[in-house]
Amino acid sequence: MKMAPAFAAAPSSSVCGVRIPKACRLEAQSTVPTPRFLRNRVAGTIPALQRIIRSDNGLMVDNDKTRRSAAWSLKAGLWDSLRSGVSSYDMWDKIRERKVELIAMYLFCSFLKNNNSTETVEPPLAPLEVEEPLPEDLVLLERTLPDGSTEQILFSSAGDVDVYDLQALCDKVGWPRRPLSKIAASLRNSYLVATLHSIIRSSEAEGEEKKQLIGMARATSDHAFNATIWDVLVDPSYQGQGLGKALMEKVIRTLLQRDINNITLFADNKVVDFYKNLGFEADPQGIKGMFWYPRF
Repeated sequence: MKMAPAFAAAPSSSVCGVRIPKACRLEAQSTVPTPRFLRNRVAGTIPALQRIIRSDNGLMVDNDKTRRSAAWSLKAGLWDSLRSGVSSYDMWDKIRERKVELIAMYLFCSFLKNNNSTETVEPPLAPLEVEEPLPEDLVLLERTLPDGSTEQILFSSAGDVDVYDLQALCDKVGWPRRPLSKIAASLRNSYLVATLHSIIRSSEAEGEEKKQLIGMARATSDHAFNATIWDVLVDPSYQGQGLGKALMEKVIRTLLQRDINNITLFADNKVVDFYKNLGFEADPQGIKGMFWYPRF
């Protein structure tokens, strides 16, 4: 940023005492960005220099304050010469030298103004994008049923949940019914939705399978520090097989993999021991959960 004025101030072919070819100087000037304050000054200087150079003696004076200030340095040099008794030949030599300097300044200012490479473009700041881990599908259990068909218990964090299947599962565990629109909104706005599905494949009809939702848990989060787990449920006919524990362990591991370490949940009294066995603490360091309900 500081090299452009140095090149402009040296009309000779040397910089810092070292001679450089003309082509090298142009390349250096064309690649050094010009500061914004210099570009603004150039825009106002070029018209004044043009008017002074076109005049016969470089002493153009009119009522325009901008032109008068641009020619002031040249007039001061002339009157100083007259007062000091310099001959007319020397005086006009000084005038010609001053005009040469003004022409050189004009050419340099025109170069800076017209050179597109001197424009500084600052790219807009792009928001940081955090890459989320890909959804996981994992077979937790595979077994053969008495009728010869095979069953797989599939864990998934892809959030593939049908609201009608979820409502049927809530009915099985005895939860009160909620509006389907709100159930769909809660799933859509969750940070993580994990499911357990039973997939039964018949031994007689190849390619025929039955898929059933048997468990679910979801979590909300600020995507940085905290997450709260909600709606943990397992089909009663599949309880007691360790599937609820496996579901919760996978949810916790998924949150930890996304660098979320403060995990909370709300539990009924009858399932407090279940969550304690997973490492949860009730009222850690005396912290109490606070609730607000509408009073009407």
